[in-house]
Amino acid sequence: MEMIQSVDFWIGLLKIVWINIILSGDNAVVIALAARSLPPEQQKKAVFWGSGAAVALRIALTVVAAKLLALSFLQIIGGALLLWIGVQLLSENEEGEGHAKEHGSLMAAVRTILIADLVMSLDNVIAVAAAAKGNMTLLVLGLAISIPLVIFGSTLMIRLMERFPIIVMFGAGLIGWVGGETIASDVALKDVMVAQPWLHYGAAVAGAALVLGMGRALQKRQSARDAIGA
Repeated sequence: MEMIQSVDFWIGLLKIVWINIILSGDNAVVIALAARSLPPEQQKKAVFWGSGAAVALRIALTVVAAKLLALSFLQIIGGALLLWIGVQLLSENEEGEGHAKEHGSLMAAVRTILIADLVMSLDNVIAVAAAAKGNMTLLVLGLAISIPLVIFGSTLMIRLMERFPIIVMFGAGLIGWVGGETIASDVALKDVMVAQPWLHYGAAVAGAALVLGMGRALQKRQSARDAIGA
């Protein structure tokens, strides 16, 4: 009996780790986007603290995620917040010097990571909770093991963004896509989405287009101001 329970435990642990690997791709993109404009030593801190705090947040969310998702308009608000984050991350000015500004940027990056992960993880934690089957030890262990995976993925994304800037655009578009999907998944819109299922993908495309369009427009406006100031 103990052997069977032990096997079930390890199978459950593997499930949680695997679920996190699959579902953490968009979270790694958010972390990389939020940290990319920081100095290298600040990037490591933002990735580490942002990833660790995000996983701790997921553990807390698991207890209430199902109830939260049942609330009308919550995902609409969350999706709109994601769209705003995507626009800000794409349009942010990468210039800036001075220790005080770098410290402030680090705090802002960690805050952005936490807010985005809070919205994007509501659906994810339900899958993790199902795999844990009420075993809190299994849940905490599985999510803790996922921390280095998220950190590795985020670090890799930062390096790729530095080498291939076009990835920043794709990353911002992904955040917009998830934001649009989140809005379309709200309980208040369930009947509409059932009647018109194509609207789910339409909202995702609209979200990506909104983030890319507004982000680029703000980038150009900031560049024009910098040129006038120079």
